[in-house]
Amino acid sequence: MLIEQIKLDRLQMPLKHPFETSFGRLMKRDFIVVSVQSEGFIGFGESTAFPLPFYNEESTETVLYILKELLIPQVLKMEKLKHPGDLDPIFQSVKGHRMAKAALEGAVWDLYCKKSGISLAKALGGTKGEIDVGVSIGIEPTIEELLDRVGSCIDHGYKKIKVKIKPGFDVKPMEAIRDRFGMDVPLMADANSAYTLQDIDHLKQLDPLNLMMIEQPLAYDDIIDHATLQGELSTPICLDESIHSVEDARKAVEIGATKIINIKVGRVGGLTEAKKIHDYCQSMGIPVWCGGMLESGIGRAHNIAISSLGNFTIPGDTSPSDRYWKQDITDAEVQFYKPGVLKVPEGPGIGYGINEQAFNHYVVHTESFQKMKVIN
Repeated sequence: MLIEQIKLDRLQMPLKHPFETSFGRLMKRDFIVVSVQSEGFIGFGESTAFPLPFYNEESTETVLYILKELLIPQVLKMEKLKHPGDLDPIFQSVKGHRMAKAALEGAVWDLYCKKSGISLAKALGGTKGEIDVGVSIGIEPTIEELLDRVGSCIDHGYKKIKVKIKPGFDVKPMEAIRDRFGMDVPLMADANSAYTLQDIDHLKQLDPLNLMMIEQPLAYDDIIDHATLQGELSTPICLDESIHSVEDARKAVEIGATKIINIKVGRVGGLTEAKKIHDYCQSMGIPVWCGGMLESGIGRAHNIAISSLGNFTIPGDTSPSDRYWKQDITDAEVQFYKPGVLKVPEGPGIGYGINEQAFNHYVVHTESFQKMKVIN
């Protein structure tokens, strides 16, 4: 592949409902779409960074900077790109900034698959034709409103219910869900690093609730303390923010810090590293699932593709488009194939086109970068 042009579009899409976690409340998604062009084909990728560095150290602005100043110029210098894995030397030269890398790599993967005439899922080694879907529910103003939201999600067939928690909104809401809906509903809690080891006794109160897992209860960059906490809890700990690479996954598993890993493509630097983590966890008997970052249809399509791999045995967070958006930017929005289940696209690349009218409606800034032609 000869990369001829790379385009960055900054979009701002208002959410249908506010989404609150332990680190803040979101009213809209402010993100970057990367498009990569070669010989009439265009591949699309999406940045999952938020406007401010609350989830991790990246933001929409840092993604723009790293792409414009470091990654894109180096990609455009390349004579040929045979496979998305060829980006690795460029990525290794830039420390961190995995969400910026993932956005560019995702676009190249889509381009590569379109030119090869195969689906992204197939190129990654996916074996499933459909995937089960869970849902992520933010911190609601009251427990009663949370129960209404949980009931609606159960009625829509979601296969896993994830509830955001924080100190002061944790044990009682989860107990209320169990009291209302029973012990058999697949239920988990996501703390987004809101606790410390001083909260061990408090977190132990969640053990009787038969939760699938508690996700990232301690610091976003911690592995050691999670091992201590897991030794005190019967509920499995799932690591999210702490895992940036297959090496992080290996270390966490070896010291007993986690029994489940959430693989977010943006957080780990792209599909190539996500697959490595999947393969390692599969070899160690550690189940994985794909977390969501309030993606548009482009990012959701990438999540569906990676979730088609065999060890994604826990339903992920890739809900249908209409849960979050009045109108998505893909020409066919992500929709349930049957309650709680999504079809894995079989068409080339991510399997979704772009709704240009909707896309252009949300765009607030665009920049294009061309390959320099050398004249002898």
